[in-house]
Amino acid sequence: MRTAVVLFTRDLRVHDHPALAAACAVAEHVVPLFVLDPALLGRSANRDRFLHQALADLRAGLRERGADLVVRRGDTVAETIAVARAAGADGIAVSHDVSRFATRRQERLRAEADRHRMSLRLFPGVTVLPPGEVSPGGGGGHYRVFSPYFRAWESAALRDEAAPPQRIAPLPDAGALGVALPEPPKGESPDAAEGGETEGRRRLTAWLRHIDAYDDQHDAMADDDTSRLSAYLRFGCLSPLAVVNAARRQGGPGAAAFVRQLCWRDFYYQVTAGFPDISRKPMRPSGDRDWRYDAHALEAWQSGRTGVPIVDAGMRQLMAEGWMHNRARLITAALLTKHLRCDWRDGQAWFFRWLIDGDVANNSGNWQWVAGTGNDTRPHRRFNPIRQAQRYDPEGDYVRRYVPELAGIPGPAVHQPWRLDGFERLDYPPPLESHGDEAVWLRP
Repeated sequence: MRTAVVLFTRDLRVHDHPALAAACAVAEHVVPLFVLDPALLGRSANRDRFLHQALADLRAGLRERGADLVVRRGDTVAETIAVARAAGADGIAVSHDVSRFATRRQERLRAEADRHRMSLRLFPGVTVLPPGEVSPGGGGGHYRVFSPYFRAWESAALRDEAAPPQRIAPLPDAGALGVALPEPPKGESPDAAEGGETEGRRRLTAWLRHIDAYDDQHDAMADDDTSRLSAYLRFGCLSPLAVVNAARRQGGPGAAAFVRQLCWRDFYYQVTAGFPDISRKPMRPSGDRDWRYDAHALEAWQSGRTGVPIVDAGMRQLMAEGWMHNRARLITAALLTKHLRCDWRDGQAWFFRWLIDGDVANNSGNWQWVAGTGNDTRPHRRFNPIRQAQRYDPEGDYVRRYVPELAGIPGPAVHQPWRLDGFERLDYPPPLESHGDEAVWLRP
């Protein structure tokens, strides 16, 4: 093959990038491409900022290997075909993805590639195990319950990691095919993480030194003993396979618990592949209910002014950092859906606006789990937010960190409902009983 275009989407890295490695192995010239598609931009200022930072870092990594990143604006399919034709490319390589948007993009891209007599190859890399690699009874379909999926996933053979190319043979004058990469836009969260493979790999190395404590400490909200790698996995700045392999090499209960969380990520990708309406329709129609729309309650929840301290702390962390502790995601989502009885899709939309790691599979799948419309085998479970706070933030340090109005209240007393000056108190239907304490947001 003379020239190949590698279309980057949610795989913004050079390490363990099967599509890039394959193109470099068979083509004389490789054109790395990213398309800034208006259909995807503008949904979250936080994700747009992280994306632009990741693209700048990807460009630097490609330049170190002799190539450059061609950046275009417009419809991804149209711009990819235009670049491929201008470059005289024989083929296009892209990582396979499962959202409805990504699936349609892949279908359109294949049709256009066929029309222009180019090859299109889809490669793994967005998940550890490709969706559909294991199926119930081996007969197709997707797993609807996590435990059997985890058993099959754990015993499945994984592909070898793809070595990063030492040298990428660029197409002469490829720079003329693209536009300048704009400066990162300003995100809404002042304390958001910085994007890019370089930062992601640095954080992974640092995290592995503390992974032993993960099994015991990952729910300790004030200590925050989690990896905070979820945004880097969402944008593919880190290979999920490489992260699993690194954790397994480390070994121990902490690593095993962490790998299980990464399996949850794969689980929701295979669910989304089988149920592409995951963001809009309940997976368990019988679990859906007559949700109420209460603008006052929704706004109080969004702004972190519900009067339930642990919930308000979580929602304020979300706005400050573009990220929220896994346990806080569970508690805040449960309050909105099970106690305020508001539609899970309203909560999902708010998370999509702020979360850097927000993606269709995991954000939607976990919202449905909490709401009782998804893959939970006990859809009617409830969580008592006060009891959760007392268990996972026993001294109240997490609450005081994010709700400064309560900074002067000592110890666990901070978890009692607080009076909101100038704000009508919300009413919560009884009973506020906990019937299980499983973490489901599964953000490693």
